[in-house]
Amino acid sequence: MRYVLYSDAAGSKQPGVIDGETIRPFGPEIPTLEAYIALTPAERSAAVAKLGAPVAASSVTLLAPLYPKKNVFCVGRNYLAHAEEGAKALGTELKLPTVPTFFTKAPTSIAGPDEVLPLSSEISPMYDWEAELAVVIGTRCKNVAEADALDVIFGYTCLNDVSARDLQNATTQWFKGKTLDDTCPLGPEIVTADEVGDPQQLDVTLRLNGEVKQHAGTSSMIFSVARIIAYLSQGLTLEPGDIIATGTPEGVGFARVPPEFLKDGDVMEVEISKLGILRSPVAIAAPVGAHA
Repeated sequence: MRYVLYSDAAGSKQPGVIDGETIRPFGPEIPTLEAYIALTPAERSAAVAKLGAPVAASSVTLLAPLYPKKNVFCVGRNYLAHAEEGAKALGTELKLPTVPTFFTKAPTSIAGPDEVLPLSSEISPMYDWEAELAVVIGTRCKNVAEADALDVIFGYTCLNDVSARDLQNATTQWFKGKTLDDTCPLGPEIVTADEVGDPQQLDVTLRLNGEVKQHAGTSSMIFSVARIIAYLSQGLTLEPGDIIATGTPEGVGFARVPPEFLKDGDVMEVEISKLGILRSPVAIAAPVGAHA
């Protein structure tokens, strides 16, 4: 199944299920997808059995499907070619991690599909793109064995880890450069794990103004989705609705020769097979007092 959160003409937000060219909304007892994901499997089935009348998808605005209370968990350097291009661009020795490297993005960084990202050149002149497969946890869990890790997944969606490279590289901790407001576009849908199948058999692509900048298969991840969940959950409780971004392939802007960064008016598209396209226009405000 494919789940969305949308706003109607009156501006009210409603979660629902994609049904062809329509969306069937949940009842008032399910105000968000977070609330739905937190239900037991039996309760979810009961909620789906009571879906409302179809609404034309063309008549509503899709929003980010989830607005998690926790920070988004993110994995860095999880594709070999990306790790290689980053080390080369920074002039450092390539040292592959032996375990997944985690950082986070705050909930205030979440943005919806087709939502214009209002960035500021006063904060950073080096905004970059990172297409990623995002995992949505569906079961409260801890100390998950790798063999069981895929069983705790509710579904998957597209994510763009927009990064301010100068801020990211100013310190050994990446958080500041990764968590600016509106730098985590998410969506447009959450597709259930049973519909996606093997998460290591997906294609991840990012286009900038129609030009392909990133393209790779999730089979080339250094750490699989199952390994990521198993390692992250050791000693740490994961909860329904938690989001894990699984890393980005090669082709990011700062590693290109010459480096490329986002400009005002650019449009990014993250496309992942079976999950759809996450489109993000960019508006980068000029510094105060700058000449036109």
